Parts: sequence; C-alpha cells; structure tokens
Amino acid sequence: MKVLIIQQKMIGDVLATSIMFEALKDKYPNAELHYVINSHTFPVVEHNPFIDYFHFFTPEHEKSKFELYKFAKYLSQEKFDIVIDVYSKISSKVITFLSHAKTKISIDKGRKSLIYNHTFKNKLTANTNAGLAIENRLQLLKPLDIDPLKIVQPKIYLTEIEKNNAKQFLESNHIDLKKPLVMIGVLGSSNNKTYPFEYMAKVIDQIVLAEPECQILFNYIPKQESEAKAILNLCSESTKKHIYFSVFGKNLRDFLAITSHCNALIGNEGGAINMAKALNIPTFTIFSPWIKKEAWNMFDDGQKHVSVHLKDYLPKAYLNIDHPKKLKSKASALYLDFKLTYFENDLDKFLKGLH
Repeated sequence: MKVLIIQQKMIGDVLATSIMFEALKDKYPNAELHYVINSHTFPVVEHNPFIDYFHFFTPEHEKSKFELYKFAKYLSQEKFDIVIDVYSKISSKVITFLSHAKTKISIDKGRKSLIYNHTFKNKLTANTNAGLAIENRLQLLKPLDIDPLKIVQPKIYLTEIEKNNAKQFLESNHIDLKKPLVMIGVLGSSNNKTYPFEYMAKVIDQIVLAEPECQILFNYIPKQESEAKAILNLCSESTKKHIYFSVFGKNLRDFLAITSHCNALIGNEGGAINMAKALNIPTFTIFSPWIKKEAWNMFDDGQKHVSVHLKDYLPKAYLNIDHPKKLKSKASALYLDFKLTYFENDLDKFLKGLH
C-alpha cells in the first residue's frame, strides 16, 4: 500500500500532520508513506522514522501552473493507492486529482468536491487534551480503519551529534546547564500574532524575578534581530544580565538542538511552541487574541503545558466579535487589553512546577 499525505503550510502544520505517519505505520507496518511539504519546513520532520519519502513543494510550484503540473505528474508516477490532502488548497487538489489514486481523503471546506471519496468536517470541540489540530487530522484516517481517538503526539527526532554540538555551543557561551535555562519566543509569525513588545519585556522581567538564577535565550532569526533587540532594550537592567542575546540557532535544526537543553519555552503561540512540545520541553503559551485557542493548545494540562488567552480572563471583550475576521481586525486593540497582570499567577505557578 502506497500513501501520499499532502501538507503545504507552515512548520506547526507540517509537524502536527506528521502524527498521521506514526498512526499509519502502527496499523500498516509495511505501507510505503510519502509526504509532500513546503521545502523550508523539512527540518521539523527530518529523521522521522515513520516517513519513507519526502517530496518538496517549492515557491516555483506555487508561482507557475506549468511547474505545478510537472510536479503533480511526477508524483502520479508513484501510483499511490491513497492520497490524503490535509489542507485542500488549489495546488493540492491538482496533485490529488492527477494522482488517480483510488482513495482520496480531505477536509470538507463546505464546497461539494468530486475529487475526494471521503471528506470530513473539522470538529468544533475536542474530545481530548490533544486539541483540535491533532484530532481533526486523525479523523482523516477513519476510512483506513484507524481509530481517530488513538492519540499520537508529534515528535522531533534529533541525533546525538546534534544534541552534543548544541551542548558544547551553549557551554562555550558561558551557559551553565545546571541552572534554569528558558527559551523565549519573543516574536510571533506576524505582527498580529506577536505579544506587544513592552508587555513581553515585563513577562521576561517576571521570569527572572521568579527564578533569580534563570538564564534567558531569545528565539529569533537574523532578519528579526532589530525587533528582538527592541524587546531586550525594554527589559529592566537587572533582567538584561540574565539574557544571552547573541546565543541563538543559526538554522532550524540548531534551534531545535538548543531548545532540547532548555527547561522551558515561554512566549508567543506558533511554531516554536509546537516544536518545544514535540521535544518534550515544558511550554507556556501566550495566544494572540484572535487565534482560536482550542485549535492549537495541544496537550495542555495546566502543568507541563500551559496556555493563556485574553478570552480566558476577559470574555466580555469577545461579545459580538467571535468571527475570526472581525477578531483579526481588532487584534492590536485586544492585545493592549491582555496585560501580564491577568496571567502573572499562572506564569509563576508554571515556573515553580519546573523544579
């Protein structure tokens, strides 16, 4: 049996969808499993033992109809028995249609489609603490006789060499791994997913206040240096002494290896949080006010993994603006209401739980 799973989106989505491969291999050990992903997301699924082959969707495929057609025809030569289109974009529909697979599965986006044999509406309520992002993916495996509530947790696979290199790198930069080490996700994937800079600085101040021996790392990429430095400059002078600003991963695998040595990752909801969870690192997530918490608060248990959302503390702010588009347009104003005072006790409790 040959199966193709298509997930052209961001790092968090690619990582979440990787659970389907483990579930498939558990049920069908001899199945040959292929994964279509955006090329830049490969590091989060590199060395995954349940994925047999990768096929990379590039910006050229996105921009050119001819390149997309060539890519789809190339994939069709594999003669897949089953294609699972997780996100159902126009490009993934083309790939699915040209595959000529007997079984084609996708989500139901409310428009009748003759491409797929099986479609599933996204659930609105999760049955487990895995969250909707996980449960909605696993339900796509129902036609293959796989229990959608047999939960699988995303995992990232680092080599011992990668972990040892990261350890040496940290120690060479005067990081004491016997003391608490916390990675801060200082920036979200966009402005409307980024906690206001001055508020984030107060969060970092609070972490150091609660954990006087804490060492702080910032998660950012070189092109975000000026924004990350702006948050650094807003921290108190005493907090700055705990921040190792120049210690960061130069690429995604470096970041993952460094994070594997941290005691926690705290910050904006997004890929970094999901990656930390996949590395079994405790997380404290600050959700953007317009993002649906139930979709991405994967495996929250109130102890090892904690997430906070303005709606938890100020539900009246959401009266008559529950539609995602309305919420997104009001993200900046809602963020200003989401002050540390709302979740300071939750943060302190989380930090104490790390011991």
